[in-house]
Amino acid sequence: MGKRLPASVGVVGPPGAAALPPQARLLFLTSGTRISHVLHAVTALGVADHLADGPLPPGEIAAAAGCDADALARLLRAAAAVGLVERLDDGRYTLTDLSELLRSDVPGGLRDAVLYAGHAMTVRPYGDLAETVRTGEPAFDRVFGMPFYEYGKADPAAGRLMNSAMRHLSSATSATLLDACDLHRFERVADVGGGTGRFLTEVLRRSPAAKGVLVDQPAVVEQARLTLARTEEARRMTFVGADFFERVPAGCDAYVLKSVLHNWGDADAARVLRCVREAIGVDADARLFVFEQVLGAPNTWDNGAFMDIDMMLKFGGRVRDLAEWRRLLGEAGFAPANEPRPGSWTVQVWRPC
Repeated sequence: MGKRLPASVGVVGPPGAAALPPQARLLFLTSGTRISHVLHAVTALGVADHLADGPLPPGEIAAAAGCDADALARLLRAAAAVGLVERLDDGRYTLTDLSELLRSDVPGGLRDAVLYAGHAMTVRPYGDLAETVRTGEPAFDRVFGMPFYEYGKADPAAGRLMNSAMRHLSSATSATLLDACDLHRFERVADVGGGTGRFLTEVLRRSPAAKGVLVDQPAVVEQARLTLARTEEARRMTFVGADFFERVPAGCDAYVLKSVLHNWGDADAARVLRCVREAIGVDADARLFVFEQVLGAPNTWDNGAFMDIDMMLKFGGRVRDLAEWRRLLGEAGFAPANEPRPGSWTVQVWRPC
């Protein structure tokens, strides 16, 4: 038998979980699906918006949401058990710091990210996880009969939700990542796979003398051009429609890959990196900034470990630990120029070698 871990290692559960017997802790882990569906239902029914003006009794929330009063009361009781709402002594419910983020009118909120997490395109592939582990092939294609991004095109509503969720999640990390690095010395910054240009816009806002190059699929870049047309930063942007597996424009002294490489397995990620390395050429002062999660130490809570399962199920992509990042980037012609912090979203800085 393998080495027995201390009871405190990897304990996840309600308050006092470490003191519970292993049977209770294990059964608690089966509640993950229940909790995520309660969260999704609370969000989809707009409970946070209905409570925005103050506490209400369950019946009034149900009337506003068009729900069965008894069923909603039971949902609220479960939501209160995990801190999504709080039941007051008089029976009314009020928002918590968590459910404030589910309001549709709160800047920096996560409503669409939660709806995306509970949508069929995210949930259903998990039912086929064991088969993906057996075969190494993404579950999404088997479950839906098409690749992930094709599904977004075939179901426009799902595609819009996907894009909105990604924007919200990106916004939640962008400021933190930019605060952790210095892009001010660079005169021309290329955001490779930069989508609608929101991240590059923030880069240019922080560096008023810099120019930017937005690189993505032609249709995506054209949409970005239209969306950003009225911004001051757009006047300092060049929009390049290109397949980053084949070509990345040269002439920049900083290249950014934000939340791109985890979508791809090592072979495809290496193709992107080789294109960036070719674009840099002999400019030893140029830098590549990789904004990604770096897996943390074993036997500890690590959101990246679960994001890695998402990537495996949806695209065949992966979240990597520091050794895997260094191997991948080293083989593409880069050497590390900083020491990123494992176990979180972080900034990796690479120089050409």
